[in-house]
Amino acid sequence: MASELPSGVDVVVAAQTLGNTVRHTPLDLSLRLSGIRRQPVLLKREDIQVGRSYKVRGAYNFISSLSQEEREGGIVCASAGNHAQGVAFACRQLKIHGKVFLPSTTPRQKRSRIRDIGGRWIEQVIGGATFDEASAAAQEYSRDHGATYVHPFDDPRTIAGQGTVVKEIFEQASEIPATVVVPVGGGGLLAGTAIWLRTFHPEVHIVGVEPEGARSMAAALEAGGPVTLPEIDAFADGTAVARVGDITYRIARDLVDEIISVPEGAICTEMLDLYQVEGIIAEPAGALATAAVARFLPDLPDGPIACIVSGGNNDVSRYDDVVERSLVYEGLRHYFLVTFPQEPGALRHFLDDVLGEGDDIVLFEYTKKNNRETGPALVGIEIDDPANLPGLLDRMEASRLHIEKLEPNSPAFSFLL
Repeated sequence: MASELPSGVDVVVAAQTLGNTVRHTPLDLSLRLSGIRRQPVLLKREDIQVGRSYKVRGAYNFISSLSQEEREGGIVCASAGNHAQGVAFACRQLKIHGKVFLPSTTPRQKRSRIRDIGGRWIEQVIGGATFDEASAAAQEYSRDHGATYVHPFDDPRTIAGQGTVVKEIFEQASEIPATVVVPVGGGGLLAGTAIWLRTFHPEVHIVGVEPEGARSMAAALEAGGPVTLPEIDAFADGTAVARVGDITYRIARDLVDEIISVPEGAICTEMLDLYQVEGIIAEPAGALATAAVARFLPDLPDGPIACIVSGGNNDVSRYDDVVERSLVYEGLRHYFLVTFPQEPGALRHFLDDVLGEGDDIVLFEYTKKNNRETGPALVGIEIDDPANLPGLLDRMEASRLHIEKLEPNSPAFSFLL
């Protein structure tokens, strides 16, 4: 069955299977994004779904299809956290024992939620730095112990369950959306969206959005088939997948209009906007679709735009990092290595002659704390407008101090911060 392509009718059947087991989440109008786009932008709030993610839809649909013999053999899955919560919910509801393999990057908040949701029906195994490593371990366990592997995206039952999100959108919308924007990790939600729309609303424009640090679907489309990325940025952990599925790739290739990517810094800015304006606590992957609509999709058809806010499992402790990444991306925070000569007034010169009005020091730390006379200081400066940066750099160049700017993509930047 895993090699078959699902259909739009499978999504309809999945919706009947789910029934009222999962929430029919709201479809809210975003005044902020509608103002930016000058057309209605609707937010499908899967961040308040059971397990705070759409993943429960695919997991429950898959596990519900198992025979009694398969249920008695138990199930196993791999997940960055959200799929595991869906599996935990299904296992508890259906009284099936399950084991979930999680990468070490899975936030503590997601691990706690898996434990709370699954109770005694779920066991967690932490290992590997990425989802793909956890997936390999889970599939090995499945082969060795006869447990059913519940794929988070590349199985027709999972895809059909995840496709129920878009079916609900079109049942709720007062006007048929002209565009649907979907976050992409392994491609299950995108595939489910595409098969349902092409069956029932083939005219709708479909956009898949990946984080810039994990462009696995774009890489597959460029290569003519799924490829494994040698390295990914795990920040948007819900979509940090190095290799998309074989089935999801084929569906995206044939049915999806465009795939774009969004820088992680822009995701952070959108997370903050969602929180401060709409009051939505989105995880990084959950902010992908709206980040794309806010900044990276200049030409879309006239008519409503539906964005899937795919998850809200965000650890509050991550917000310091979110704010930092946003400020760096927006060009408002910059870091420098400043070597001060050992003479009176050097620091005063930096404060009076180098910094301008509205420039604030947010970090000042000697890189050699035990010998300040031989090492530069790491200085973080926040400016109130990116347009003020050239003036700051000119004053630095004209000063008698040796100042080196740390670029965000440099090894030194990630090492020192």
